Amino acid sequence: MAKIKEDKNLNEYLKEISNITEWFNNQTEIDLEEAIKKVEEANELITKSKEKLGDVENSFQKIEKEISGLE
Repeated sequence: MAKIKEDKNLNEYLKEISNITEWFNNQTEIDLEEAIKKVEEANELITKSKEKLGDVENSFQKIEKEISGLE
């Protein structure tokens, strides 16, 4: 399985997921071994994307608390 770089941003992860989806859509005959690699990579990218979304959500919650404290 390919190791996904940790220092990418959410947009980069989503772009890679989109590229994998496009790869599947463009196949007339799917190489099963390659397809498994792509699915594993997509799974890891989705996991990383969820982590990034969690970080963004936490940042928004922190900002919301700071703003609420100012009122």
